[in-house]
Formats: sequence, C-alpha cells, structure tokens
Amino acid sequence: MDALYPRLLVRDFPKSLAFYQGVLRDLLGVEPVKVLPGYANWDIAGEAGLVLFDHAQLGIPPASPSQEGGADRAMLVMKVDDVEKAAAILERHGATMAAPPQDRPAWGPTLRTAHLRDPEGTLIELQSY
Repeated sequence: MDALYPRLLVRDFPKSLAFYQGVLRDLLGVEPVKVLPGYANWDIAGEAGLVLFDHAQLGIPPASPSQEGGADRAMLVMKVDDVEKAAAILERHGATMAAPPQDRPAWGPTLRTAHLRDPEGTLIELQSY
C-alpha cells in the first residue's frame, strides 16, 4: 500500500496530462499505469509516484487566493542525475524556468537545483547531489 504520494489537482487536465506524460517518459522512462477521464497515475519502482486529478471532479470549489495563503504552498521535487539536462526536458514539454540551475551549498554540500513551473504553475524542484 502506498502510504503517501502527490496528487495534483489540475484545472486543465488534458494539458497537464500531456506535460507529465512527456516529462516522466523522458526523465524516468515511465508511462501512466492508468488514464481515465480526469485521472491519471504513474508508478515508479512499483510504488505510486504521481496522480493527476481534474479539480472539477471533486465537486469542491477551488480555494480563493486569500484561502490559499499564497501561490506556492507545495512543490514537487524530482531527484535527477543532471539538473541542466532535466530542466531542458521540462522546458521542452512546456515548463517555465523560475530559478536557473545553481549550486546550493547552504542546503547540502553537493546539492544542485533548478526550479520550474509546470503549465498550471505548480513549482517543481529538480535536484542532484
């Protein structure tokens, strides 16, 4: 049983599905386990890795900006071998750069990161160490 995994609630399901299908295929060589209208999930090494869910299917209105407490309340973190190469893959699939690849010695002696936004604005951190 997968105890904890990210489920992204998205507003433009087809666009998000296309983005993550391309990114996860190119970075990890994985395909979705299941794709249904408004739902898709990927397993990585036999465990849940990511689920996309169409927010409209919840039947709950999205939080207002004052309820959200700001735009960035969560981010996806992907460990990669090469931050620059992974960032280029994400950009090719429609991500936008928020912070370019850089060393982060204050966070970890060999840590290198880049921060990008997926097509809906979700923050993604690429990291290698």
